[in-house]
Amino acid sequence: MSMEICTIMTRLGYSEEIRRWRVEKYREIDSLQSARRSDDTLITAGSKAEGLTGVFESDMDFLYVLKGLLCVEAGISIYSIQADIEVYRMDTRVYPGHCILLQKRRGHKRWDIIQNSLCDNGSKDILLSSSLFLDEYSSSFTDSEDTVNHERSGPSIPGTFEGVVHVDRVSALRCHCPSILHKWAVRSRYWPSPVIVQKVVSLGAYLTPVGFKDSEYKHMEWRICFNTGETELVNNLNGTHAQVYVMLKMILKDVLRPCKKEVTSYVIKNIVLWQAECNPPNSFNAQSFFYWLHDGLRELKTAIVTQQLPYYMIPERNLMAASGLQDKQQRKWIADITDMMDEGPRVILRLPRIRQAVIASPEPMLWFSKKKMELEILLVEETNRYMKCKDENEVVNESDAILQEIRRRQEELVVEVAQRMHVEGSAVNDLRDIQCRLLM
Repeated sequence: MSMEICTIMTRLGYSEEIRRWRVEKYREIDSLQSARRSDDTLITAGSKAEGLTGVFESDMDFLYVLKGLLCVEAGISIYSIQADIEVYRMDTRVYPGHCILLQKRRGHKRWDIIQNSLCDNGSKDILLSSSLFLDEYSSSFTDSEDTVNHERSGPSIPGTFEGVVHVDRVSALRCHCPSILHKWAVRSRYWPSPVIVQKVVSLGAYLTPVGFKDSEYKHMEWRICFNTGETELVNNLNGTHAQVYVMLKMILKDVLRPCKKEVTSYVIKNIVLWQAECNPPNSFNAQSFFYWLHDGLRELKTAIVTQQLPYYMIPERNLMAASGLQDKQQRKWIADITDMMDEGPRVILRLPRIRQAVIASPEPMLWFSKKKMELEILLVEETNRYMKCKDENEVVNESDAILQEIRRRQEELVVEVAQRMHVEGSAVNDLRDIQCRLLM
């Protein structure tokens, strides 16, 4: 049964091959985008950077990292840092995984978003307020012809691009915190390998403008994050473990269905990372899929019962703290997870996409799966090529032969799918709608 579900997951777009391809393509797109940006570096984060979701399957998470500014731990000499860089000292004597920022040196560049977020604490210190920074950042986003912005969520500014692509945008500051990363790196572990541990350390950290929910000083606090390091870790999970991660996220979304982010996919990620670190890598294989899925459900249940889950990078930070989980909802989720654990492999039938794949005829499913994969590849390649066809004035060479061929093949594919749907008696709407539905 474990082998069979791994096969189904592959057909649904979660194979190692497509996963690795997505990772490389989004890295390339980031590089092309960042090369054109003067004030910040753009980084794709979350499931897209991990190669675990298709184009329209989930939100696209972007991190915008300001250039020319660095935040450092206590004990690091600012004189060792390039003279034109603006420097802030991290005061970590707040809730674990958070800090307050004190300005130590002004840089050559002046950002309005920074200048308008500075405060005097009454003791001759200049602090950078996360709340004011987020207000300034939010105001920089305005609705346009192709993008609609939504009410902000934590440090994120959500939006919808062309009515179909949902994006979460977070501004961040570069952070140098070697002692925190060293503490993580020297832990006894099965996984990842020492080479990957050192790579994660080299990727450093970021600060995002959000304090601890229950803190009296949350408007001044910043959260320490390791987006690129965590992406590297997830990218080094093996295929089976990555598929367990995907299915646990499906269970969260389709079965538990949180209303106010009481439990998030980030909680699931941390459960999976702890699983990987604490167990031999060769124990994660296709035959053991359901064992690890069951183990993940048990850890999720424990986190909900105890309201405790250590953050993988900084265990002193409790990811379930201030979750807002109410007693009634907590009892329901505990009961639901207990039922799922008792069901064994049949738990997968609770998930609409998996259930549909199980009962579907193999040939049509395989046919649609191949078309979906090709269409996703073409759409990502189009984005990549579109960036390459821009000149220094951001004007796109629409006559580019490769760009035109990519678009021609996309149209051809969508027509093929529409014709097959018509033959099989499915309702066929406009071609754009078919394309979006196929890629969700």
